[in-house]
Formats: sequence, structure tokens, C-alpha cells
Amino acid sequence: MEECIVIIDNSNVWIEGQKFSAKHKGIIKADPADKDICDPSWRIDFGNLLHEVAEGKALIKAILVGSRPPQNDSVWDAAKHQGFEVIVHDRNTLGREKAVDTEIVAQGTEIVCTQHEPAILKLLSGDRDFIPLINIATKRNWETEMWAFTNAFSYGGQMAQTVTRIKPLDQVFHKIGHNEYVWP
Repeated sequence: MEECIVIIDNSNVWIEGQKFSAKHKGIIKADPADKDICDPSWRIDFGNLLHEVAEGKALIKAILVGSRPPQNDSVWDAAKHQGFEVIVHDRNTLGREKAVDTEIVAQGTEIVCTQHEPAILKLLSGDRDFIPLINIATKRNWETEMWAFTNAFSYGGQMAQTVTRIKPLDQVFHKIGHNEYVWP
């Protein structure tokens, strides 16, 4: 059986999932210059997300990296319960995410470079900051997959052109999350 690692940029999947949910409900921005509208009711189901992304392959490791949420947020506990190693970083004084992308590259590189046999790196983000990780994995004969919502990347973009395969999360949207309440 093939093996894989799954690494998730939590903010990327969650925010882009909220945008996809809003568009799926027909809520669109009035002016193309405006920011995309997010559906605040959409939540990730970490167990289903891991199941869908693993695609029946043996899981070497699953890592979720993100920024510290509010104290009462149970997202990290839910992810841990579903088998993820959760790594959380504090935001800077301006509330911006820091060290998340670097952590993903560091964790992924360590796994790719210490595994005895190549496997499949399944990266959940369309962010091109992860190209160095993809390049290292490819150099070590790993297959690489970018799992992201199509609103978060361009098929002609550098990240999409660097990975072995593109796996749009749009195709599993109804399996990996749900709406916690009625919105709008």
C-alpha cells in the first residue's frame, strides 16, 4: 500500500473554504475589486478531511499548522482527536499570522528527508511559499499533491505547475465540512 503524509495550512483551507461556501450559496461580492465574501458558518470536519485526502493510503503522519485561536475555540482539540499533530503559533502584535508557512516547510522537509522510502506529500494549500518543500520532495522522488480550493490558486500558477498533481478541494467540499448555522 502506498504511504502518504498530509500537511495542512489551517488558515488557508478554512478561509478559502468559507469563501467557496459563500460562492456556493450564491453570495457574491458586489464589486469585483472587493474582497471575496466568507461564509462564517462553514466549519471543517477534520476526520472527514483526513479521510478524503488520504484516499485510502497508509498515513505516515498528519500535521495541522495554524495560528492560535481564541481560548474558547475547540478546533485544535477536534483536529488532535482526528489524528493530527497540531502545531500552533502566536500571531504578531498586529494580529497577523507568523511562522506558519515556515513551520510547514520545516516539518515537511524533515519528514521527506528522514523517510527511508519515497511516499506522497499531500499539501493542503495553494500558497507558493511551499515550493521549496515541493522541490525537495520531488528531488527525493516523492510524488506531490496540492489540495486547495480553486479560488485559492491558478492552474497556470507556479505552485500548481510544480506539484505532481492538483486535487481541488471543491470536489470534496460537502464531505470535508458543514455549515454550523444558517447563513445568510
